[in-house]
Amino acid sequence: MKAVGYSRFEPGQGPEVLEDLTLPEPTPGPRDLLVRVAAVAVNPRDTKVRRTKPASPERPQVLGWDAAGTVAAVGSEVTGYGVGDDVYYAGSAERPGCFSELHVVDERIVGHKPSTLDFPAAAALPLTSLTAYEMLFDRLQVPLGEGGGTLLVLGGAGGVPSMAIQFAARLTGLTVVATASREESRAWVQRMGAQHVVDHHEDLAEQVRALGLGDHPISYAFSTHTSAEAWRALAAMAAPQGRIGLIDDPQPLDLRLLKAKSVSVHWESMYTRSTFCTPDLGRQREILDTVADVVDAGTVVSPATQHLGTIDAAGIRAAQEAIEAGSVIGKLTLSGF
Repeated sequence: MKAVGYSRFEPGQGPEVLEDLTLPEPTPGPRDLLVRVAAVAVNPRDTKVRRTKPASPERPQVLGWDAAGTVAAVGSEVTGYGVGDDVYYAGSAERPGCFSELHVVDERIVGHKPSTLDFPAAAALPLTSLTAYEMLFDRLQVPLGEGGGTLLVLGGAGGVPSMAIQFAARLTGLTVVATASREESRAWVQRMGAQHVVDHHEDLAEQVRALGLGDHPISYAFSTHTSAEAWRALAAMAAPQGRIGLIDDPQPLDLRLLKAKSVSVHWESMYTRSTFCTPDLGRQREILDTVADVVDAGTVVSPATQHLGTIDAAGIRAAQEAIEAGSVIGKLTLSGF
């Protein structure tokens, strides 16, 4: 089968190492689906793996952790899916990526594809939706439905924050403040549902105070880019007993700044459940099916913004170059081999 990855490795290597591969077809295990991949999305995670995970001609590394496709075969213990079902998922960090014609994935982390979306738009949803939904509702314990408070989303125009803004603005009663600096990114976060937009290149605390939300207005914060300066601003703005969620890899942070207000810190990694095969692994199927429902209802939209053509090394290289340049709004997708 066709796949995209790399077979030689040097730490920090660039996207030029990506190549078109021909690999044996995988065989599904008892709880696995064999999916014929129709479309994929490209994530910052793909670039991190490329720079850090060894590979060789004998053991090439296949990238990709966002896919939509059709079930081609099922394992002996699969109960939730049948051949011909359209699905979408983000896969597992412990298994080969989805930039391949056929891909094996555990049924418990797979959702039924939103019926109103084509495959590329659906492929842009899983990783971003799972990360945002888990952070808001599993880690930060934001209540669904009506309720007060303010959520600050740092780095608002990326794929994950695009979904976090939508979930918070359309499924909860929170006031949503997002950061963006460019005109196009400001317009995007407003389209996603942010009621207020502030510039992360300027004084965050001063800008938020100017919104008239109170002296310590941030009940919840969701940070995707946590500099030391941003951390100090978060500590200053956080409400007493507020909650801060992180998904990036910042330099060491001074937690002492949060003690007086008893502010809690929460980490989110979408791969925790699949990496450690936690007892609630099936929670990811539940989330993806919930996301499909709210998408089909027109409540939430896909963060897909640009389709780059066929799934091949040239297309994946172009997507990764754009991501590493830091200018991507939403998600980049590819389809077909």
